[in-house]
Amino acid sequence: MGQVPKQRVSRHRQGNRRRHHHILVPHLVACRHCGETKRSHHVCPSCGMYNGRQVLTIEDRRRPEE
Repeated sequence: MGQVPKQRVSRHRQGNRRRHHHILVPHLVACRHCGETKRSHHVCPSCGMYNGRQVLTIEDRRRPEE
């Protein structure tokens, strides 16, 4: 059979338990190559550079002109 809580958990105790359940803002830095903002220790999504090397080839995604 399932267990039932012996006593109700107060709002204060519940809030203390959930104190660390918030969303963290990612730490952004400027890319040394293109100057765009990127996450630290990640490949730059705009130019594809990481640690002074070209890691990804980024295609130019523009809308086709009519």
